[in-house]
Amino acid sequence: MKVRNMQPSDWSDVSRIYLEGISTGFATFETQSPSHEQWNKAHIKECRLVAEQDGIIMGWAALSPVSSRCVYGGVGEVSVYIAHLSRGKGVGKLLMLQLITESEKAGFWTIQSGIFPENTASIKLHEKVGFRYIGKRERIGKVNGVWKDNLLFEKRSNSVGKD
Repeated sequence: MKVRNMQPSDWSDVSRIYLEGISTGFATFETQSPSHEQWNKAHIKECRLVAEQDGIIMGWAALSPVSSRCVYGGVGEVSVYIAHLSRGKGVGKLLMLQLITESEKAGFWTIQSGIFPENTASIKLHEKVGFRYIGKRERIGKVNGVWKDNLLFEKRSNSVGKD
């Protein structure tokens, strides 16, 4: 298995995997996949990765800005999605470790994630790669009419933003 930069030609697989995550009801507040154009505008070009084995995309990870305000220019929000048949095989860890490296190369000093409490696999993954739990936003949004809490996790860079 290898992790590589995401290419526009990967979009159909990325979108399919995203829809698999949406269908769980505990991966995102979104209820449908955006168009490639919308997704492309929302994610940082230097921090888009796919995990691939034998030509099959097994998962993806990307970073999006948390705010358009310049003071938050080094803070990004993580998205990581693993294909249903690839879960539990270490794909997420490989993607996250590479995303951390790429985020630091791109000048990010903090990356963060909001995770639904029932998404225990994502919580464990974030903890394994050095994220720390920083708090809970209660009833912050709805998915299919149901209020959801969101757990906040962050990882601070060891090398960026120390000056």
